[in-house]
Amino acid sequence: MADTADQKKTDHRRRARFLRNPAWWPLPAAALLGLAAGGAYGVLKAPEYAATSYVVAVPDDTTEPATALGFSQAYARIATSSSTLAYAQPRAGISARRLRTQVRAETSPESPMIAITGTSKSPAQAADIANAVADALSLSSNQAAKSTGVQLLLFSQAVAPTEPASPSAPVSGAVGLCAGGLLGGLWLLARPRRRPEAAAAPSAAPAEEYASLPAQGEHSETKEKESAR
Repeated sequence: MADTADQKKTDHRRRARFLRNPAWWPLPAAALLGLAAGGAYGVLKAPEYAATSYVVAVPDDTTEPATALGFSQAYARIATSSSTLAYAQPRAGISARRLRTQVRAETSPESPMIAITGTSKSPAQAADIANAVADALSLSSNQAAKSTGVQLLLFSQAVAPTEPASPSAPVSGAVGLCAGGLLGGLWLLARPRRRPEAAAAPSAAPAEEYASLPAQGEHSETKEKESAR
């Protein structure tokens, strides 16, 4: 009877342990959640296009090439200034405030070329923004070309892109999957863990008590020896 009860208790514990959620369940759950969020972002967000126009700083006969390189760095900083955007705003067809958020200028420390990139939900408007800012920057800088010895010339005009620059739904889903898996792994590493010694301590104490008590046969034998004496 006792063996049958113990066997039932053991089976019950095994079933409970099997049905209990595994300790690593946050990892796949966070990965699936990130996959769903990234895929939804890629599907619901409107695609964004980017077009780039290039201008180059050219020195005159009396100016060294290193001077043109330095002026290209300076002109790249003022490409998104209020004065330049005020010139570009009529051709771009949007307000100066929006234009500031939809254009960026980049340059290289080894080349006197400036890349002006316009972004928009419309491919044609992205190209118009880049070309408008490039023309405005060239116009404003060339007004001081006689004193600086450097002139900005249009190297390549922006054209309307055929493919969006924003990530597609599969790419967004993959990024979300990786991010969710990373967060789930960090959670597993940072969560508090139960100590097995603390869990086994309560059950160990009664076993020691029962082990220290004398058996029933030994107790009766001790009483018979005392009565014989």
